[in-house]
Amino acid sequence: MNKRTVLANFGRVAVAAACVISTASCGGDLLRTGRGASMLVVESMSATPGGGGQTSAFLLSDVQVLVDQTINGVQTKVPTIFNDSVTATIRNIPKNPTATVTPTNSITLTRYRVVFRRSDGRNTAGVDVPFGFDGGLGVTVVSGSTAEVSLELVRHQAKLEPPLRNLVNTGGQGFISTIAEITFFGHDQNGNDASVTASIDVQFGDFGDE
Repeated sequence: MNKRTVLANFGRVAVAAACVISTASCGGDLLRTGRGASMLVVESMSATPGGGGQTSAFLLSDVQVLVDQTINGVQTKVPTIFNDSVTATIRNIPKNPTATVTPTNSITLTRYRVVFRRSDGRNTAGVDVPFGFDGGLGVTVVSGSTAEVSLELVRHQAKLEPPLRNLVNTGGQGFISTIAEITFFGHDQNGNDASVTASIDVQFGDFGDE
């Protein structure tokens, strides 16, 4: 076998290897969105603080709200705790846009997980950030369509535990800035798992009351 033949064979092997690597990479990207024919995309999220606050693309979570109440004929401001919520718009996108959409491509969301993180790396639950938690869902997103999913982002209990409890009356650090990561889990009608994760800024504090 001459030198030219050896180089030609080597070139074919290299090209074949590159094709395998490329295919594996593309397949990996698709597998990360699940094995089903559809995938989930979070188009937008908006949070609403408890107690009638304004909805926005971020959350100012008040750990304690002073609510006017009449007690024994006297109007008094009573410390009250409200939970905070978030609404996500989730789209079900076919992986093959030319494929026929069937009912089996619909994805039913069954649960979600919320985890709080800080950009400074101090992420010990119950010390630096609130504890994460899981919740249940029962929303079906039809293939090619969107659905709005509303859920609790900050639970009442979290505001009764450290580190949020330590912020009452501007105690401790005064404010805690976090990123809430919300992962939605579900499956299509063939049983293939599907999930998607989105994030929203959450700042905790004992903000001023009117």
